[in-house]
Amino acid sequence: MGSRLGISTEKLEALNDYAKSPLFSDTEKVALEYADAITETHRDVDDELFARVQRHYDDDTIAELTMIIAWENASSRFNRAFRIPSQGFWKR
Repeated sequence: MGSRLGISTEKLEALNDYAKSPLFSDTEKVALEYADAITETHRDVDDELFARVQRHYDDDTIAELTMIIAWENASSRFNRAFRIPSQGFWKR
């Protein structure tokens, strides 16, 4: 069963445990770990993680991925500050 995003519902439901899930490729796992490191304020993208990202993605893709993650984080914080509710795209 799919989702509106073109990602299987099974994969979406496995996101909380992506690191251990067989549903995600190594390339997807490193992108998700990179997103977590950028998103979590008490964490940083260390040299080891960035080197793993570089093994899977070229510089242009890393720049685009970083911008998308940063934009989503900024949007989320903006919406929270202005009490803008979820649009309901993700339901648990």
